[in-house]
Amino acid sequence: MPLTVADIQAPIAAEMELFEQKFKGQMKSDVMLLDQIMNYIVKRKGKQLRPMFVFLMAGVCGPISEATYRGASLIELLHTATLVHDDVVDESNYRRGFFSINALWKNKVAVLVGDYLLSRGLLLSVDNNDFDLLRIVSTAVRELSEGELLQLYKARRLDITEDIYYEIIRQKTASLIAACCAVGARSVGADKELVDQAHNFGEKVGIAFQIKDDLFDYGTAEVGKPLGIDIKEKKMTLPLIYALNKSSFLEKRRIINIIKNESEKPKKVNEVIAFVKNSGGIEYATEAMNRYVAEAQALLNAFPDSPYRQSLHQLVQYTIDRSK
Repeated sequence: MPLTVADIQAPIAAEMELFEQKFKGQMKSDVMLLDQIMNYIVKRKGKQLRPMFVFLMAGVCGPISEATYRGASLIELLHTATLVHDDVVDESNYRRGFFSINALWKNKVAVLVGDYLLSRGLLLSVDNNDFDLLRIVSTAVRELSEGELLQLYKARRLDITEDIYYEIIRQKTASLIAACCAVGARSVGADKELVDQAHNFGEKVGIAFQIKDDLFDYGTAEVGKPLGIDIKEKKMTLPLIYALNKSSFLEKRRIINIIKNESEKPKKVNEVIAFVKNSGGIEYATEAMNRYVAEAQALLNAFPDSPYRQSLHQLVQYTIDRSK
């Protein structure tokens, strides 16, 4: 029977419940419109994997402290701010099956809400002298922005190599999970060596997580994001990069032409999906994902054994076994 989030959360169930209460309090505002929007954001939260990484890594490295709660809140506030801004940039009307902030309250309000969340996170850290935690998370947000911009630039040219692909996903996805683990370790007073180890572990998990996301584009799970969405958005993912590298010059030119000029046509998108599957792109990406998972698990085994460490092992497995 597959593990559920509740099973994985077991060692930190009480902390997660308390975190939810504290986080709700930090989202409150005296401005009625803002308070209404904050309530809406809190109600549509996802599985809360990021706070779980923070609390479990904190538990691995030492007794969970008040700084751990603030670190988890800082991550959630800054990450939510980037998501609200992303939906404006992408002109997206939905987020996790709910209407996005910009869809309900328009772009101007959404941008200001993102700014508000960002300021709440910064003040939470500054007011409590959590400068180490703020440095870790701010670095991740900077990398996330750089990764997004690099991907946008490369989408215009469609010349992404495997090295550039890994750099994009390291910055765009892995940096935040790495920050969660580093914040968890630092919040309980871990030294630089231990914090770096936690960061490296999170980075490898984040890379595996993104490769799993790439695989959803090719229908490797019954549930997930819509088929071919990355192709339509001209995103060069690992299965596609591998398939193009293995193809002849003419075949490569044909596929790139489809992505550049015909990615709105479902029949043409299906051609690209079939090309990737027939070229071994799915198997190649799956092997790469499993390699990063094995490296992450090996790094985790260097920490002392505990129920927290066992749950982190399970959480890593959950991120690649998930169906959406």
